[in-house]
Amino acid sequence: MKIIGLIITIITGAFLVYAAVDFPAWADPNSPASTYLSPYFIENSMKDTSVPNFVTSLLADYRGFDTMFETTVIFTAGLVCFILLRISGGKEPETRHYRHVLTGVTVTLKEGRKIPASEDFERIDDLWTPPDLIIKTGCRLMIPFIQLFALYVIAHGHSSPGGGFQGGVILGASIILLAISHDLRTALERMREKVVAILCPVGVAIYAGTGTLCLLLGLNFLDYSALASVLHVDPISARSHGILMVEIGVGIAVMTTMIWIYNNISSAGKYNQGL
Repeated sequence: MKIIGLIITIITGAFLVYAAVDFPAWADPNSPASTYLSPYFIENSMKDTSVPNFVTSLLADYRGFDTMFETTVIFTAGLVCFILLRISGGKEPETRHYRHVLTGVTVTLKEGRKIPASEDFERIDDLWTPPDLIIKTGCRLMIPFIQLFALYVIAHGHSSPGGGFQGGVILGASIILLAISHDLRTALERMREKVVAILCPVGVAIYAGTGTLCLLLGLNFLDYSALASVLHVDPISARSHGILMVEIGVGIAVMTTMIWIYNNISSAGKYNQGL
């Protein structure tokens, strides 16, 4: 299998190098992107989409197909990581470790025995390291502000640098920060595995569903001006609102994919204590 994988990699790499020969020279002022595309996007973004940040209008409107498949690739990466690493239905270890919430005393029980007053204990792993109180408290205070800023980045991507990819990464990082500063089980209580598995394809579905809605309303796929009749706005404003809709879908997909990948890699697919 390694030899086959190496052969496929070499053939694919050679094909990409061969195709790159036809690309315009680096920073060529006479390339199609420099002579037609870039000037049009810069000059007409505000007029066509009512979006001051032409990078956002380019990614989510003019080049909407490409961005939709980029989002799909991100979702696929998370799905593949889950399929390869997730261990389900594993056998419980012969011994289980619990830590008293108040005193910090660790209790080890053999299989079949029940711990008394279990509400006073939390399940831990054999190599569990007590988290630092200052780090836990500091991160717990910062996480809500990080998430609030992430929502701002998604919503304000029309007017300033930001959007679904950036905001989704920040949202995912906030949950990962909770898992690192506390433990993976604490993060899973806030964002359960089933919730992540559902929201990840939902984010992609929001993007594709917006395009399908435009198609059902009589215009091209991802032509957001078709939403004018539904949103009761003019076609230009409808393109701006459509961009926000797909950016929300991108943000959800990116956030959950980051969490999905981290949960499986940090715990080797066991979803136990984590890092």
